[in-house]
Amino acid sequence: MKAPDRLASAGLGPGDRAWTVADVTRRARQLIEGGFTRLWVRGEVTGFKAYRSGHWYFTLRDQQAQVRCVMWRSDNQGHAAPGEGTQVFVEAQPTVWDEKGEFRLTVRQLIPTDATGAWQLRLEQARAALERDGLLDPARKRPLPPFPARLGLVTSADGAALRDIVSVLRRRWPAVEVLLVPARVQGEGAEGELLQALARVNRLPGVDLVIVGRGGGAREDLWVFNSERVARAVAAQRAPTISAVGHETDVTLTDLVADRRAPTPSAAAEAAVPDRAAVAQAVAALARRLGHGLSRRTQLGAERLERTGDRLEAAIRGHLDDRANRLARLAAGLDALSPLKVLQRGYAVARDEGGGVMKRVAQFAPGMRFHLTVSDGDVQARATAPQQGGY
Repeated sequence: MKAPDRLASAGLGPGDRAWTVADVTRRARQLIEGGFTRLWVRGEVTGFKAYRSGHWYFTLRDQQAQVRCVMWRSDNQGHAAPGEGTQVFVEAQPTVWDEKGEFRLTVRQLIPTDATGAWQLRLEQARAALERDGLLDPARKRPLPPFPARLGLVTSADGAALRDIVSVLRRRWPAVEVLLVPARVQGEGAEGELLQALARVNRLPGVDLVIVGRGGGAREDLWVFNSERVARAVAAQRAPTISAVGHETDVTLTDLVADRRAPTPSAAAEAAVPDRAAVAQAVAALARRLGHGLSRRTQLGAERLERTGDRLEAAIRGHLDDRANRLARLAAGLDALSPLKVLQRGYAVARDEGGGVMKRVAQFAPGMRFHLTVSDGDVQARATAPQQGGY
């Protein structure tokens, strides 16, 4: 049968297109990567090869199946190369290698399955869960209060961490109130006590800051602070938190979720409160600056007030001069119209007993008494027979 006939019998027409090998492998890779997130796989290493490029290639197998693995150089830095037959945990992303059409795992982490490796696996799993919920996001970290009044402290009541923290707090900022909520920090039952203590301090009113910590110790001693439940309880605190677990080289999950990580308990206390001596110096410097500023502003105010007083005095003087000149002009006008001026020219004014001005001859009855006002006073007069006409 010819090829066109076979295509027709297969249901393919001239416009239909057959998939390429690349199409198939690409689609398979998309389906596999979309169906799997990163996962932890346990198995036995076999066929391990470390290439000059720094990449590792090996097979991971168990009694029933095997899968090819690759661990890129950027991911295997700091890991010891596993020997043949080593049982390991790997965190990997399933995928398809297009070039060989091969299903494989891209390994991000590799941990032996001994006791230390099992602990490390649990740690990585807890860390991944916290990161998935956003609890390791730096953006969620809160600033510490500059002057905390009440501090909650979760640690052992018998440990050196308590003495170190209290000693530093009393030296730096004695005004802070310390509320100790004791809990075991290692050994059996420590996780439960820490969870209870963190829940209790979260209910205390007025707590401005919480310190969770302990002194240094072996990795096993610090393990409770790598508990996912304890880390979540620290992240759930209403007040900002400082985690101080172990020494400078130890980093736990509580360090990662807390708002501030301190390398030691003493460093946590130093970060929690200000130094009163430094605050006193700052206040004194501020007082000096404030006093200088007030003195300068007072001087400027006095100068401005003096200039304003001069301008006000000149304005008032000018205003009074204007009023005085106007008054003088009005007085001159009134003086010109004054009847006394007329009297001074030789005229007199006759007034009756009631003070009324007598302007006509008819008002003067014979024998009538009246007052005659001249320029320098009044004269008593008596009317005689009236005379009509001129003088």
